[in-house]
Amino acid sequence: MGDAEIIDGKAVARALRAQVAEGVAELKERRGITAGLAVVLVGEDPASSVYVRNKAKQTLAAGMASFEHKLSADTSQSDVLALVETLNTDASVHGILVQLPLPDQIDADAIIQAIDPAKDVDGFHAINAGRLMIGQPALVACTPVGCVMLAKEALGDLAGAHAVVVGRSNIVGKPVAQLLLQEHCTVTICHSRTRDLPAVTSQGDILIAAVGRAEMVKGDWIKPGACVIDVGINRVEGQGGKSKLVGDVDFSEAVKVAGSITPVPGGVGPMTIACLLRNTLRAARAIEGMDQD
Repeated sequence: MGDAEIIDGKAVARALRAQVAEGVAELKERRGITAGLAVVLVGEDPASSVYVRNKAKQTLAAGMASFEHKLSADTSQSDVLALVETLNTDASVHGILVQLPLPDQIDADAIIQAIDPAKDVDGFHAINAGRLMIGQPALVACTPVGCVMLAKEALGDLAGAHAVVVGRSNIVGKPVAQLLLQEHCTVTICHSRTRDLPAVTSQGDILIAAVGRAEMVKGDWIKPGACVIDVGINRVEGQGGKSKLVGDVDFSEAVKVAGSITPVPGGVGPMTIACLLRNTLRAARAIEGMDQD
């Protein structure tokens, strides 16, 4: 068996962004409405700042309105809640995203639950999570949606496949498991307490790694020919003391075993922002009473 096919997240994300831009233009033409995304950044977390800059750039490139709210690191929880309430009632804003992590004095969950579920483009609100759980239309967390799109890009129809998810977070692990169930996969969720983790992961036709531990998943953890989706983004020290980004999967080993695999960077990452733009368009259409074709 040769090396795995590399799943090009950048190319899939580019195609999705082009599709979203068409939808944004159509909404403008038919209803005279510009889809708008508001991003709230509290403090100066360097990774978050870069991410927010990229979001704003891509929001504008898709023809949407971008509203950035940068608050100082010592902003109080009540001030953030007041801003969220203002955005909830602002008709020009269809999507609200509060960048995580938040400073210690702010309860992230209180902020997320204060966002109008119809504008919750991160898909973290309890109502959207619950709707996903029971199979109703919902705004679904962006990274899980991107993961499933990339798996479908590699495999086509996922029905009947055994999908193994490593990680049980509310942000990736749980929602991606729900989405895979909707695609008619058999789903196993693993975590830090799973007994003989490599034995479980090596049963997966699809393996989704979302634990936040650099290169934890080794080549012999992977079923030969499996589709591997690596959600991890970990900064580690490379040669000559320079830092580099690696995933949760040991790519150099995995690429020799898997049938297809996402790289880090350039795999799941670009899909997350593209799916955020998709969610903003979906939110705008829903708010305007339009269907989601």
